[in-house]
Amino acid sequence: MTGPVRLLIVDDHPVVRDGLRGMFAGDPGFEVVGEAADGAEALTMAARSRPDVVLMDLRMPGMDGVTAIGRLVATDSPAKVLVLTTYDTDADVLPAIEAGATGYLLKDAPRDELVRAVRAAARGEAVLSPSVAGRLMGRLRTPRQPAGEPLSQRELEVLTLVARGSSNRDAAARLFISEATVKTHLLHVYAKLGVNDRAAAVAVAYDRGLLTPGGR
Repeated sequence: MTGPVRLLIVDDHPVVRDGLRGMFAGDPGFEVVGEAADGAEALTMAARSRPDVVLMDLRMPGMDGVTAIGRLVATDSPAKVLVLTTYDTDADVLPAIEAGATGYLLKDAPRDELVRAVRAAARGEAVLSPSVAGRLMGRLRTPRQPAGEPLSQRELEVLTLVARGSSNRDAAARLFISEATVKTHLLHVYAKLGVNDRAAAVAVAYDRGLLTPGGR
């Protein structure tokens, strides 16, 4: 992409928003195009400002972050959502990723790591903090299921797009197939990998070498 990354900051704490705005506003590679204090305000701001990346907290009064992510994806917004929160439990991580978040970082992440993550999210790359990635892998390794029926070329293509943060609608548009066909391919992927959701499918695929960072 050309030009600065357009960033929308969503957090219910004004001090956090101020700190993030100050961090990114001082970097010519970013443009803070708006701030929101909850999910509903985030949707309004995203429609108005067309950000490249939404930096989204999860636990907020009113509309929470997971609900906002799902509704943003449903509007076919081109914005990528990078979760930035204090919580890394399964109950927080999995719903956010399943809703369509491109990445998941914790608020104790160093500044440089956060900056790199926002740039990566803008490119459509999946970003997970080490503790979140470890938690996902830990769920999947006990016990590790033997490799079953191999994925088809089209199933691999769909899974690759999912790993890069694409919604079902995005993947359908990129592959010139219907959204219903994408969902069918994902159901086949889940069955073949022995998983029940998108995040688990991506983690198992990386674990088995079906997907590799920066490629497939």
